[in-house]
Amino acid sequence: MAEAINILLVEDNRMDTELAIDAFEESHLSCKVHVAENGQKAIDYVFSKNAFSNREKFPKPDLILLDLKMPGIDGHEVLRQIKSEKVLKRIPIIILTSSKEHADLIRCYENGANSYLVKPVSYEGFIEMVQKIDEYWLKLNTFPPK
Repeated sequence: MAEAINILLVEDNRMDTELAIDAFEESHLSCKVHVAENGQKAIDYVFSKNAFSNREKFPKPDLILLDLKMPGIDGHEVLRQIKSEKVLKRIPIIILTSSKEHADLIRCYENGANSYLVKPVSYEGFIEMVQKIDEYWLKLNTFPPK
């Protein structure tokens, strides 16, 4: 792909955010990672509201990596709101969570998640996961038109 893919990483844990960004950088992906630290900021970003109203500075994401367990508006609600909006529901959303709960898995797929990945414990495992995300979502996958 010629132009960089815009990825929105929705993660409230600073260490997980830094780990993800390091993994993306180490994988040399042709993408730009934008971060929303909580569910409300994710909704504002995707819906281009409040501090995120400038689409040139905060472009519509091509792919969303979404944590589930966040204070306030959790990942389930972020997923539900995005997938209920006609213009936004085509954005692929990968759930990237530490939750292995079967109920979370089922609920995410019922609400339109495109993938459900459990965060690896090790840095090396995280790098490997990011490389696989790159291989499938950024190289093999064809995104819907913007």
